[in-house]
This record gives sequence, structure tokens and C-alpha cells, in this order.
Amino acid sequence: MPLTPEQQAEIDELRAGARPTLRAVSEGMEKHLYLPHQVLDHGFVRVIDYMGDDAAITQAARVSYGRGTKTVNTDEGLIRYLMRHWHSTPFEMCEVKFHVKLPVFVARQWIRHRTANVNEYSARYSILDREFYIPAPEHLSAQSATNRQGRGALLEGAEAARVLDILREDAMRSYDHYESMLSDDGQKGLARELARMNLPANIYTQWYWKVDLHNLFHFLRLRADAHAQYEIRAYAETMCRIVADWVPFAYSAFEDYRLGGMQLSAKGIAVLKRRLAGETVTEETSGMSKGEWREFESAWEA
Repeated sequence: MPLTPEQQAEIDELRAGARPTLRAVSEGMEKHLYLPHQVLDHGFVRVIDYMGDDAAITQAARVSYGRGTKTVNTDEGLIRYLMRHWHSTPFEMCEVKFHVKLPVFVARQWIRHRTANVNEYSARYSILDREFYIPAPEHLSAQSATNRQGRGALLEGAEAARVLDILREDAMRSYDHYESMLSDDGQKGLARELARMNLPANIYTQWYWKVDLHNLFHFLRLRADAHAQYEIRAYAETMCRIVADWVPFAYSAFEDYRLGGMQLSAKGIAVLKRRLAGETVTEETSGMSKGEWREFESAWEA
């Protein structure tokens, strides 16, 4: 398990000290509090704190206090309505704070979502651990021939072994040099803020990432998608399972309308109507670009 003894002791202490509270509590989220969910080879995601539940979303939508006379069924229906019609503010009433351990190259992709509060482990003040992400053989792929930011066929045999050897050797050599530059044994030793520049992008970092539910759903819609890079998708899929326990009504609506749904353009709706009327519509007669047509057609493939 990728936790230090100190981190595990802290988790054990926090989990043992239950306290009474008057605030809204999600029983599904309580079981996740502080516990790490392993991701990749050395990474994890864990919930540090959260605010709100499904009821907080409906209360905000109704601008009222308490549950009143509303039933669970009407709460679920309202949440589905809000999700269906792209209402965002009620979902912002829920927040969660994650502790994430992740490779630096994944963090640089993740940080593009500028709607969260982030505090990252600082290699200016502390020394990073000798931990690197090395892909499992089943995730070692060649460059896609059709997608500049995607993967193609799986590397196998001697080629896969060669690449894995390079990744391990480069990571270890870089860390050896990092330690050597920091060392003050018979020398002054380079400042930590400078020595870190030599470390590879597959070394692990950690951060606290606090976000509201609306922006978390936006993150998950992009990063839990099948087209997202595998490494960040692994984190997003773990977070999806956590959110499903935290706000089951909201997550069910999100899964239905965002993850499992699709948005049609006006041209797409027109083509669909023409097809339902019995007309044969082709790319040439659709009015769509090649890219639009390809995406439209792929949505109906079995």
C-alpha cells in the first residue's frame, strides 16, 4: 500500500475518533473518509473532507431550509431535472476535498481544470520519494496513427521490454543524480528548488484538491471518458465510485445524462429526423464536416 507509516497512523486515529454532528452526513461518503483507494502502481485517492449530500442540492434549488414535505422520489426527480437542463448552481452546494498521490505528468494534465483549490507537496522544501510510475505491460502502447494525442497498438515482446528498461533506468539514474546533488557530504549541496529540475515527469507528487460537485462532474465527464488518457482516467474512475456513494441521486443523473449520454447539434437533430422519416442521409448530404459525421455515426454503432 503506497502510504507511509505516519500516514497510516493518522488514518487509523481519524477513523477511530467518531464525533457527533448536526451537519448533513452522507452515510455512503462516511465509509470513504480518510481511506486510500490505490491507483496505478504507487498512487492513491482518498477523501479528507466533504460538505453536503443529495438533499443539499435540492434544498438549494428550492431555496428552502430542511426537507419540508418533499419526498425522496421528488428529490431524485428534481436532481434529474437540474442535470437534464444544465443547471449548475445547486450542485455547487456540495464540496469535497481529496488527497491525491499521482505522477507529475498526470498532475500537469489534471491542473488544466482551473476550478478547484490546490495545494501541492513542495519539492522546494521537501525531498521527493524514490517512486516512479512505470506502466503495466497492458498499458504500453505505440503512438496512434490517426490521433495525435492517443495510443495505438500494444507494444509486445522485445520492444515492450526495451521501453520498460529505459523507463526504469532513466528514472533511477535521475533520482541518483538528484540525491547526489542534494548531498552535503563533503560539499555544500545544491538547493532543493534547483535539484528537483532534473527529476523525470513520472515521479510521484501529492496534493490536496478541493472542488465543488458541479466542477467535479465536469472533470469526471472529460477524464472518465473512454478517450481520456488511461493514467488520468484511472483516477477519474476511482473518484466516480466514491461520488456514486456520496450523492447517489446526483451521480445517477450524471451517469445517465453526461457519461452515458450525448449532445446533438442542430445538424445532427435534422439528420436524425430525416432518417426517422425514411430518408437515406449520407455524409455528403448531411451538411456536416467529416469529423462531425464520423462522431455522429460512431454514436449509433453497436
